[in-house]
This record gives sequence, structure tokens and C-alpha cells, in this order.
Amino acid sequence: MGTPVDVAAAKFGSDVVIFDTTLRDGEQSPGISLDAREKVEIAEQLARLNVDVIEAGFPAASPGDFDAVKAVAEQVGNTRRGDGKPPVIAGLARAMDADIEAAAKSLSQAENFRIHTFLSTSDIHRRYMLQASEDEILQQSIRAVEFARSFTDDVEFSPQDATRTDFEFLVDIVAAAVEAGATTVNIPDTVGYALPHDFGAWIRQLHERVPDIAAKGVVISVHCHNDLGLAVANSLEAVRNGARQVEVAVNGIGERAGNCSLEEVVMAIRTRQDLLGVDHALDTRELTKTSRLVTGLTGYSVQKNKAVVGSNAFAHESGIHQHGVLQDRLTYEIMKSEDVGADGSQIILGKHSGRHAFKQAVDELGFELSDDEFQAAFARFKDLADRKGLVSHEDVRAIVIDETHVHTDDEFQLVSIAASSATGATPKAHVEIRRASADEIVSAEATGDGMVDAACKAIRDSLGFEDVTLVSYQVAAITEGIDAQGHVTVTLQMGDSGPFTGRGVSTDIVEASARAYLDALNRSRRISHRTKEFRP
Repeated sequence: MGTPVDVAAAKFGSDVVIFDTTLRDGEQSPGISLDAREKVEIAEQLARLNVDVIEAGFPAASPGDFDAVKAVAEQVGNTRRGDGKPPVIAGLARAMDADIEAAAKSLSQAENFRIHTFLSTSDIHRRYMLQASEDEILQQSIRAVEFARSFTDDVEFSPQDATRTDFEFLVDIVAAAVEAGATTVNIPDTVGYALPHDFGAWIRQLHERVPDIAAKGVVISVHCHNDLGLAVANSLEAVRNGARQVEVAVNGIGERAGNCSLEEVVMAIRTRQDLLGVDHALDTRELTKTSRLVTGLTGYSVQKNKAVVGSNAFAHESGIHQHGVLQDRLTYEIMKSEDVGADGSQIILGKHSGRHAFKQAVDELGFELSDDEFQAAFARFKDLADRKGLVSHEDVRAIVIDETHVHTDDEFQLVSIAASSATGATPKAHVEIRRASADEIVSAEATGDGMVDAACKAIRDSLGFEDVTLVSYQVAAITEGIDAQGHVTVTLQMGDSGPFTGRGVSTDIVEASARAYLDALNRSRRISHRTKEFRP
């Protein structure tokens, strides 16, 4: 059927297929729990980014994940991207009939969907996790691919921990998966063990040793983890040697040290086409917006010097650098900031700004709000403008994200909070919380080690929670300056359930903390805890 480039181009219209796993592997990062609405919101932005394949989750892991994948399939799997085609929606499944059936059922409403099934193949995984022989693994893989093909003609197979698998066995299992009907075979560097030159050689040799890859038009994919900081390098080397799908996550989030960073690998491909000779179909002007949305909804911030989307990615402080950039940006910039959407809106709003100005700001940031969401966000904006005067586009973005992830069925809503502290005095806080189901306002006052601690205790006391453990607490400034809004992320353990992550935004850190704490408590009522599963 031709070269690997021909195969990918024929199926997706681009040389390299971008498979995004932010909603599946990215969500497996400790403390991240996205509900269906948040997954849909991120998936919609990934569609605007023109991602080819969106892996929406692991449907068999929990009822909550099943519902989230189903929502993405229904609401995004039929949405036309810039090229007029909807993205492919994928769901992960172990090589088990029940998992594959759950994936097929959750994905069925998407115009194009893919079942991604996997099974461990390395000696260490087979010995300690599966207690299975190579032949048993081979037969189970074949059965899984064949069963998945009974639901869709788009099936991906992953031999988990491929880079620690005996290469001869890897060749056998790739050949068997292709023969069984897999249309994509993914080679995952599950534990980030590979080095670029070896990994690239494996991809090249697989094409040479398994002629059916080319004969049947199968796409070889790679899924690289970042344990040694080499996920992007390994992925690029794989592309150089014939891989035509790269599995990525926004901001590089994922298990342990994370996944191959979407923004880094796509800009490397775009910037160094002279060496790689391939391209993708992404609208890179959406990269910064996508990065910030994922940051806002997951609570996982990127460092300032993060490649492509970090706040310093196009900043210059050195006099020599500044002089060069003022003469010609190419002296110290290999990418244009506007090509990744990082030039930034110049929105400056204040307390005298009205609804029309705020609406324009929201539209320019790319948000679509319902009337109720707009009214709530506008009220928050006016309150913020009274507090700090000028409001930046980042302030507006934070307000909108904070308001739009609030659910109408949230049981607990912050009515008011008052906290105080003084040298030599014990910090205290008083809160009023609305309980929606009872249509009542409850209140409590508590003391603590600090005002935030006191506020959290007051919330627990007012609602009657006892077995709640604070696992983590993070604060980040959204903008520069002493009047910046604070973005607080908390993770709670509720007895044996959890973790549940909540987020809150305010110029008052105590208020932001209370909002985040209540958000986590609300999530504990909505989200079914995901079971511990083996994943590639």
C-alpha cells in the first residue's frame, strides 16, 4: 500500500497522526479527576486544535468514566473540525471481552470511533502481573483484536511495556495483531525506558520484519513516557524511522513523569520539517489556549520555562537578546509566538466596563457561555474589578473557567466567608454554606493554625464531615502583581474514597481555598472512584 507517509495521509490527510490521550493517560496523573462536562470541554478544544484522534478515557474503569467517554463520543465525535471531518474518538480496553464491549457501547454514537486494546508483553509484566506464557499472551491478543473488529474497523493494539519486551517476541505479537485485523499498532514505552537511537531502530526493524505493516496499510504508533525526560526525543526518532502516529498529552501530563508533550512534539515537527520531512494537520494557533484550559481544569500548572507554552517561552531579559530580537526576531526565536497563539489578547477591563465589553473579551478568549454562566461570570468580573481596578485577559479566563466548571447540581455552595488573624491571636473563620437539597444555609465558626486551616475546619463542621484528609494544597498566582488572583487546588481523601480534586479562584486566598475545598467535596458526591487498572 506504499510508504508509512502514504498510509497516514490516506487515512487522515496528514503525514503524522496526532493521537491525544490527555483525557485518559493525562487524567491518570495523581489528583486529577475530570467529570463528563470537563472532558467534553477539553475534547471540544482538542477538536478546534484539529487533533486527529481523541482518547476519551477507559470506559470499563468505572461508571463515571463510561459516562464521560459516552458524552465525548456524542457531543464531540460528530463535530466537524476545520477540515470538515469529526475527530476519531477512542476508548481504552484491556484485552478482555467485557472491557471491549464497554468501549464499543460508550463510543457507538461517534461518527468515527476506535477501540484501543492492550496487553502486557514484557517478561517482568508477564511474570509478576499476568502469570502467563508468551503463547498465552499471543493468543489473548489475537482474540482481543478480532473481537474488537466485530464492533469497528478501526482497532488499535498496544503491547504494554514494549520497550522491555524481548524483540523477537515483539515482532511475533505485532505480526499477529496485524494479521488479526489491527489497523494501528502502538509501541508504548510504558515506563520511559527507551533511548532515542535504540527506539528508532526498533521502529525501523518492525517495518522490515513485518511486511504486512506496509502491505495492509497499518499505522505504527508510539506512546512514550517521560521518566528519563526523553518522551519527545523518542517520539521524534520514531517518526524519523517510520512511525506515523504519535500519542501525546497536553502539557505532557500523565502517569509519573508524564507523557510526550503535545505542544512540544507538534512544534518540533512543524519547525524542523527540513530534517523530518513530514507534517501534521494541527492548527498550532490553538496550542496556548489548549494548554491553559487543561491547566485550569486539572490544576496542573506548567513551569514558566516550559517549551512552547510556558510564560517565558518568548520572553527576553538579557540585553543582548533584547537587542537581537528588536532587530529581527529570528536572532533568538525559532518559532513565532503568534503561531502558537501566545501573542495574547490585550484585553484591559475595569470596574466601569459593561456587559458588552466583557462579552467581547469572553468571545475573544474562545469561550461559549450559556446565559446563566455569562451572568455568573459577569458578576464575578464586576466584583474583581471593584477589588483590583484593572482586569487582565488572564483574570477573565480564570473567572470563566472557575464559573463554568460549577455544576447546577452542586450540593454545597459558598454564601459567605469571614476570616481573621492577628499577631499573638488564634486565626479563626466563619462560613455560611448553602445546602441545595435542603434549601437551607448552614454555618459554623472554627479556629486553626492559619486562616485557611480555620476556613476548611469551619466548612467541615458546618456540613458534618468528619473523615476528610487534606492530601495536597497548592496556590498559584494567575497574573503578576500583588493584586493577582490566586488559583488554589486542593486534593481530599474521603475515608476510603478519593482522591478528589477541587479548584477555586479569588484575589482572597482564603476565599479561593474555601471554594476549592467545597469543589472537592462536591466532586466526592459526583465522581465514582476509578479502580486501579493496568494501563499502557
